[in-house]
Amino acid sequence: MRIFTLALTIFFVLAGISADAAPPLVAGYPETFESGTKIAYAAANVTLPTGSWYLNNALIGSLTQDRKNGTKSVRIQQTGTVRMNFDVQGGVSYLRLSYGIFGTDGASSFELWYSTNSGSSWMRFGQAINVTAPSLQSTVFNVQISGNVRFEIRKVSGGVNRINIDDFRLEAYENVATRDNNMALGNPSTATTVVTNRTNYLMVKPQYTLSYNDVKKLPNWVSWHLSTAWKDNTPRQNDFRADETLPQNYYRVQTTDYNGSGFDRGHLCPAEDRDGNVTDNSATFLMTNIMPQAPNNNQETWGDFEYFCRGLMFQGNELYIVAGHWGSGGVGSNSPNTVSQLPAGITVPGYVWKVAVILPVGTNDVSRINNNTRVIAVWMPNNQTVNQRPWWEYRVSVDYIESRTGYNFLSNVPPAIQNVIELNTDTGPVN
Repeated sequence: MRIFTLALTIFFVLAGISADAAPPLVAGYPETFESGTKIAYAAANVTLPTGSWYLNNALIGSLTQDRKNGTKSVRIQQTGTVRMNFDVQGGVSYLRLSYGIFGTDGASSFELWYSTNSGSSWMRFGQAINVTAPSLQSTVFNVQISGNVRFEIRKVSGGVNRINIDDFRLEAYENVATRDNNMALGNPSTATTVVTNRTNYLMVKPQYTLSYNDVKKLPNWVSWHLSTAWKDNTPRQNDFRADETLPQNYYRVQTTDYNGSGFDRGHLCPAEDRDGNVTDNSATFLMTNIMPQAPNNNQETWGDFEYFCRGLMFQGNELYIVAGHWGSGGVGSNSPNTVSQLPAGITVPGYVWKVAVILPVGTNDVSRINNNTRVIAVWMPNNQTVNQRPWWEYRVSVDYIESRTGYNFLSNVPPAIQNVIELNTDTGPVN
């Protein structure tokens, strides 16, 4: 098997596939056909280590002319088939196998077929594979099927010419993180792009979506998706600047409007959540993604929760997050007194909040949210003493934040599920 392993590794390299990065094998695979016995071409089932297989016009050969690794491989003649009588649970990313001409026979071809309904119907995957070499060759099918699936090999040409199939490898389906809709779970305030809607103006950017309030001169909320697809090592840009995409008659907050205020230019969508490239990271420094935050809030307690969310992401999750503020009257670093507004008329929030929905990486995200989905909501005072308690002691229910803000979070989730996951305060692990 060492020669085959080396050949397969070379094949991965030539195909642009890293052998080290290949998904794990489905339990019990590869199927090497070494343990089965079927010496006739007549249709019959044969029990192999991976399960029951149906072979028609096919047998398990052990002759010198059989192309094989080890002592046995499947030999198929005419329009024979080799079919799994069972499903692989949880899906398959890649199917890899070896094939070759039996003895001195002529060329043939075969196809890969699959079924996702336990064999009730079958679909062909890709094009036929031509078998022309008298030695074992390898091929890979990038099937990427997430649900239960079974496979069938069909010999489709070559007549009496025979082929061998060996080392049937199935690699487990692994979801790949993607960049998804930043507002997939709903529009909390039903913001619109009507310019006259000055207190609830919708702005959709590639990196996040927000509702802007020109009266308060800061976003009402910012919503974003977080997965490893958004992550890399792009340096922090620190290019705070006015957002020139605001409607013409809206005030454009300047970074200098925060100078000497005692409040940080606090990100809602964090810069570190968008370090996939310079453009993404730079977008988080637009002042429409910024609110006045007490330094001990922004840099410590709030920042600690941001760090925790990224930790969940690195554990194989994707998150949908929406963050905002409530009320007025924060306490910055200049004095112990509350401040309601900065000189430019920017409201200083009394509280800041965030809602994070956590899902394993996958597809069709909204449909995967259920009564057991973890949802973490926090409500923190915007002052300099907030850091005397860890972030998790500020956990509340989503219902609580809705009752204070009047927003409707997770509005795209079925109401029956919303009622369950928004009611309770998260008590899950925090490290």
